[in-house]
Amino acid sequence: MNARLRPLLRPLLCSLLVSLLTACGGGGGGNDSWNSGGSDDSDDVGSFGGSVSIEKRISAAEATAASNSACTAIEPFYWEIGDRSDRITGNSEGDGSVLASTDMKIASASKWIFGAYVLEKRGNVPTDEDIKALTMRTGYSNFRYGLCIEGTEVQQDTLTVLQCFEKSASGGANDDYVAGDDGKFNYNGGHFQHWATQNGLEDEINSSLAIELGDQFGNAFQLDFDSPQLAGGMYMNALNYAFFLRSILSDDLYMHDRLGTEAVCTSPAVCPDTATYTPIPDDEAWHYSLGHWVEDDPVVGDGAFSSPGYFGFYPWIDANKKWYGIVARGVEPGNLLEFLFGDTAMESVACGRKIRKAWLSGQQQN
Repeated sequence: MNARLRPLLRPLLCSLLVSLLTACGGGGGGNDSWNSGGSDDSDDVGSFGGSVSIEKRISAAEATAASNSACTAIEPFYWEIGDRSDRITGNSEGDGSVLASTDMKIASASKWIFGAYVLEKRGNVPTDEDIKALTMRTGYSNFRYGLCIEGTEVQQDTLTVLQCFEKSASGGANDDYVAGDDGKFNYNGGHFQHWATQNGLEDEINSSLAIELGDQFGNAFQLDFDSPQLAGGMYMNALNYAFFLRSILSDDLYMHDRLGTEAVCTSPAVCPDTATYTPIPDDEAWHYSLGHWVEDDPVVGDGAFSSPGYFGFYPWIDANKKWYGIVARGVEPGNLLEFLFGDTAMESVACGRKIRKAWLSGQQQN
């Protein structure tokens, strides 16, 4: 564990009080006036030039989340924005059914946490093989999420990391090595699963994986697995994921200084010699760092760091490492056997970007 990381009691307290205090979870509807984010009322220099007060940021973000078409299209959802100290604002949009405390599958949002875990495990000295795995260039690119969620609940809870990796069906096995993808970016959970089998996690199951990762983070926040997949099997809520993001912003985790480092080109259209598959739409080009994306498309990108998940969970940190945000929604679309990324993730990205731009600029996004 990073010696700088301090075990926190706040996750437990917030979990106990979440049903009573909207400050911990964000209730349904209405204005959320709670603001203990560690930011005062003075003007702050905005990312879009000029000065932007916290009041302007809050007003712009709340109005955008409630009315922008990219956001109303994905209701119900929960969102929040904060800084390294705490949540500043947020709300449960739509029918109020998704709260900060709503547990859900976070799919590929797991990757950011796993990337941070590897850095903590290595004491911020990752090996070349660690970096290759975390930037998805190992050649293990045939892994399919759906193969590891079959069977009864008991069978799933006792499935090991290695057994999941060895699952197979028509189209091959999860542990198939694709030589043509070695050294090239290919967005797939097999890279992380292979790393786990080579680094002492092969016999772990859902419960023991949660303990192992939690220990590396000083048990500062709660995380669980509903499938022993390092790249996509975590089960969490926005409340706890926010503690993870604040730990990064506070420089309590090595990930703070590693955001955006070792980033590789991910678009076969842009770099066909070094990338073979990306879930990002063809009209955008992002880079991929250590378990997270860098949204640096030259046209629409703002340099934010993020890790959107297939079921619509979208966490981010702004390019200046000052603010974090989350859009949380737990839908299960598409064909889970071919689980990759999907439109649901990008729908949340579209809404989250609008909220982020509103926050940074202090201007409602219509």
